[in-house]
Amino acid sequence: MTTTAVCPAVTGLSIADAAAATGLTVHTLRYYERDGLMLDPVDRAPSGHRRYSAADLSWIVMLTRLRATGMGIAEVREYAELCRAGEGNEDARLMLLRAHRDRVLADLEATREHLRAIDTKIGLYEERLVCLDLEGRG
Repeated sequence: MTTTAVCPAVTGLSIADAAAATGLTVHTLRYYERDGLMLDPVDRAPSGHRRYSAADLSWIVMLTRLRATGMGIAEVREYAELCRAGEGNEDARLMLLRAHRDRVLADLEATREHLRAIDTKIGLYEERLVCLDLEGRG
């Protein structure tokens, strides 16, 4: 993802340019719109072509981060709906994000455990190779 995705000066990007700026595909951007994941409807040029704003790109960056950390589409949609509803539901947004954070932290700890197991196995093989080399079999 390029820094264009968060530059406030960006206005009216085509869908191809928005895809390039966010690292997503045109298909994914269309899906985000169709499935109710965008914060606001994407503006259209008189020709009907999509024109993505800096705010759209910033929202897409957030969606991408939520998805990359394992948040399901239904939860992303719920979060988007809460944000679209405006002020007054911050407690619900906070609960949703805290629950997701807890899952991400649990996943991170599980990944750390897996990494420790892999490191242990690597250490055993490295030790074995050193022994074989010292014995002249390497």
